[in-house]
Amino acid sequence: MTHARHWQKSTFSDGSDGDTCVELAATPTTLHLRESDTPDTELTTTRAPLTHLIHGIKSGRFPT
Repeated sequence: MTHARHWQKSTFSDGSDGDTCVELAATPTTLHLRESDTPDTELTTTRAPLTHLIHGIKSGRFPT
């Protein structure tokens, strides 16, 4: 049985109701990320790799 995911928009998205938002849905074992303008395309990961990526970005490891 497939359950509907509860998608949450990032607070860092542009703040409007448009289709320019990053959304995240969590299940017991995985995290699902998508852009609201392409909801059929999802990135699926687990908590540890995403946590490492976020810490790397915040620490400046990936300069723009």
